[in-house]
Order: sequence, then C-alpha cells, then structure tokens
Amino acid sequence: MSTSPLPGDASNDPTPNSGDDQTGRFVIQPNGRVRPLSPHLQIWRWHVTMFASILNRFTGGALSVGSVLIALWLMALAFGPDAYATFTGWMGSPLGLLVWFGLTLALFLHLTGGVRHLIWDAAVGLSPRTADALSWGSIILGVVGAVAFWAFLFTSGRVVL
Repeated sequence: MSTSPLPGDASNDPTPNSGDDQTGRFVIQPNGRVRPLSPHLQIWRWHVTMFASILNRFTGGALSVGSVLIALWLMALAFGPDAYATFTGWMGSPLGLLVWFGLTLALFLHLTGGVRHLIWDAAVGLSPRTADALSWGSIILGVVGAVAFWAFLFTSGRVVL
C-alpha cells in the first residue's frame, strides 16, 4: 500500500528549496513546507468590490469611535444642564456638525454594506458583474441616504448652523 504525499508536503512541492525559486513567489515555512505567497495589492486590479469591502471595515471602526461620542452625550445628559450645554455647544458647532455628518455617513454606508452582505449570504449576486453593481449601489445609496437625512434635518429646522 503506497501513500501519496500530503498537499504542501516538501517532497511534493514544485520548488523544494528556496535557491531554485528566483521569482520570489514561494516561501519556506518553519515546518519545511514550501508555500506560495499570497497575492499582494500590487498584483490585484482594484475594483469596486474591494473598495466597498475596505469601506465597510472602515465605517465599522468609525462607528466604534462614534459610540464614544454617544456615551459622552449620555454622560453630559446625566451630569446636569451645564455639562449638557457644554457638550451641545461643541457638537452644535460647524466642526461638531461635520463630525455628526461623518458618523451619519458611516452609519448609512455600513448599513447598506450590511444589506449587500445579506444578499450575498443568500447566494444571490455573486457573479462579478452583479457583485460590482451591488457594491456601487450600496455606496451610492449610503451617500444619498446620509445627505437626504441631513437635508431633512436642515430643512425642518432641527439643525441650524
């Protein structure tokens, strides 16, 4: 009974030692197995699906930072009228409103990116063309949603510069 070598076994690899590999596309692991290097960003052609994925991760981080602002708002509310007035003075300034708009944009982009992932989880829209269309749609819908929300806030008089 003969056994074939395991995939990735050093005896089965096309480049058994690093001296033979002049391309730099393989690496020898500590266990002696030769493995190909993963493609780097310089090799991959950028497309909207990659951008949407990175944007979704970035907006998740931004929302984590934004949750600190929500906690500060609640603390100011709990500490009394003076603390609340100070907080609303800062966050009601043009710079504060820009921060709130950025958080709203992050929220809408993350929400639409999550819907895009729910669609993909249902095994729908996984072809490259459809995935690109869903990515563009999630980005555009997220930006339009955030702008529309803030346009409503300004036109209703709830937010004033």
